[in-house]
Amino acid sequence: MGRTACVDLPELPLQLLLRRHEEWRPLPVAVVDRDKPQGVILWVNERARSSRVLPGMRYAVALSLVGDLRAGVVSEGEIEREVDAIAQHLGSFTPDVEASRDRPGVFWLQARGIMRLFPSFEAWAARISWLLDRHGFASRVVVGFSRWGTYAAARSGNGIRVFTNAAEETQHVREVALERLGVDPSLRDALARLGIVTLGDFIELPANGVLERFGAEAHALHRKLRGDLWSPVQGEAPEEPLRSSLLLDYPEAQVPRLLLVIEQLLRPLLDTLQQGDAVLAGLQLRLRFEDRTHAEHALRPADGTRDLAQILRLVRLRLESRRLESGVEEIEVEITPARAKHEQLTLFAQRRRDLRAANRALARVRAELGDAAVMRARRREGHLPEARFSWEPLPKLEAARPRAVIVPPLVRRIRPKPLELPARPRHEPDGWLVMGPREGPVDEITGPHVVAGGWWMRALERAYYFVRTRSGRLLWIYDDRRRRRWFLHGEVE
Repeated sequence: MGRTACVDLPELPLQLLLRRHEEWRPLPVAVVDRDKPQGVILWVNERARSSRVLPGMRYAVALSLVGDLRAGVVSEGEIEREVDAIAQHLGSFTPDVEASRDRPGVFWLQARGIMRLFPSFEAWAARISWLLDRHGFASRVVVGFSRWGTYAAARSGNGIRVFTNAAEETQHVREVALERLGVDPSLRDALARLGIVTLGDFIELPANGVLERFGAEAHALHRKLRGDLWSPVQGEAPEEPLRSSLLLDYPEAQVPRLLLVIEQLLRPLLDTLQQGDAVLAGLQLRLRFEDRTHAEHALRPADGTRDLAQILRLVRLRLESRRLESGVEEIEVEITPARAKHEQLTLFAQRRRDLRAANRALARVRAELGDAAVMRARRREGHLPEARFSWEPLPKLEAARPRAVIVPPLVRRIRPKPLELPARPRHEPDGWLVMGPREGPVDEITGPHVVAGGWWMRALERAYYFVRTRSGRLLWIYDDRRRRRWFLHGEVE
């Protein structure tokens, strides 16, 4: 009988939340669907579970049980990205890796041929556990004989376990508590009222009775645990690029005519994507000119798409932003496919704000002006104010997570290059026209806040002040004491 392994990263969303809040690790912690008293608890750690905080509870109810409970929200996008990355790591141990669609953090691996590479299944499982630990994830690895038997064992144990035969796996699974399997809370509570708390008790129930009393979902779970719905591990085949090329009859330098040719090349490729429920994640456009030079353009839509008009708009913007010095003799397009998300396959999408439209607009800007045209600021360590942030490309616009504030914060906008100001008069603050007569004299000045140092590169000493002009502008200026000059570095709004 072939071997199957289950790798469980227990409560993966919870592990991602604790990455953000390391100080919460000794405390009871839960992941909720929304940060509200009526939010529903989705995942909990062992400390919270020991206080009878279980998935399905309302956040307010859980707080009444555990006063120091900490909770947060983990987005579906963040979970999906981590699951894809982990699946790639596990792919180095076996080509057949299947991620659970219902339980993020659960993976099944086909253990066929492993004994030719590792001395034992224990060594193979230990290597998997070591790799996940290196990437900051706690994991459980169970090697057994059935998909749901290894899953149940992984949900109930710790560390690594290897079953020597199918009977040992079956006996262990029967003793696993139902609540460990992450079943629907209403089903879990209904079975508990009947005294059914282990998988063995649940499996012994008649299948027709489970269907009639508890519904189709419970009946499907019952059949899985009994082995009636056996299925092999189904690893995802790597997506192969789709290519198409055309040698033109004569050199062409007009963008509209080139777009017609590119459209003819893209249409059959997009039809192929649609047959496999895939979308275009990236496009490589290669051009060979009559002067024997080549050009290659990489385009990436805001989100995976099969919309030909949207793709052609990006291609047009890129071609129009690059002057064609010579006629094009050959065109090749290459599509990188990606798995379509569930919401992309639905007829209607329900959303409050159209993030896809915003990302499509940013993609058009990048296509015309280059990737550096869409940037975001990232905080970093630095001695000078202008060195405490850096600019990096913005790959994708994420949904906003606003926080309620009582007092709106002020915004200090820093100039990319400080502006030299007129010298300060001896008698302050009257008469100092820091921004000229139009803004009026300085009415209020606060400071100094001294920034000194830089001896390792170029010594400096700045005295920063906040000054308010009569017109109401609040300026952030500094006195460069070594150069004996005043500069405007920013403004508060």
